[in-house]
Amino acid sequence: MSTGRTTAPRLRPLPAGPRGILIDCGTTAAARACYRSLQARRMSGLLEASDLVPGATTVLVDGVDEPELLAAELPDWPMDEEPEPSGECVEIPVCYDGPDLEAVAELWGVAPEEVADLHSGIEYEAAFCGFSPGFAYLEGLPERLRVPRRETPRTSVPAGSVAIAGPYTGVYPRSSPGGWRLIATMTNPGRLWNEHREPAALLVPGTRVRFAAVRV
Repeated sequence: MSTGRTTAPRLRPLPAGPRGILIDCGTTAAARACYRSLQARRMSGLLEASDLVPGATTVLVDGVDEPELLAAELPDWPMDEEPEPSGECVEIPVCYDGPDLEAVAELWGVAPEEVADLHSGIEYEAAFCGFSPGFAYLEGLPERLRVPRRETPRTSVPAGSVAIAGPYTGVYPRSSPGGWRLIATMTNPGRLWNEHREPAALLVPGTRVRFAAVRV
């Protein structure tokens, strides 16, 4: 019988500068569990680190006085395989008017007008950030709604575009190239990144996200 907890022999710590380690977790689920465990220890004072940066399958721990000691202790730390999300929930109003909406509807086997209900009916979680400042990789799409990237990426994707590819949903904070499938547009993309705000990114790792369909 599974207990929902596991030790972490698969976690592989690698040196990352004089005061950091990069933890190779092997899978996205393991990286998420590792990040949450480290974050909980940091907030409770059991871990002193200046920064925790999750990736798709890694977690960077920086600003540690004794990174070698932390690396040696990691295999003995219990990890929740699927801990409950604890981050803030952010609602993002969007208009489902993306140029790939009909193509995605065909891949999903539904009518185009059903895409909004299916996509907005899911609660997502920001797993990690990257690609550009303020861009979060949002997990939550079930297997049956996952679609491949476009065969030919666009040279310019408008700011505020809501896109899907593989297991992720993302919102482009600024205009940039991109190969994901565009299904909607955020009504106020300026919320995603503000260098005068702390934190600058609206969607930080652990943030829960809901999309709200609006008509304009």
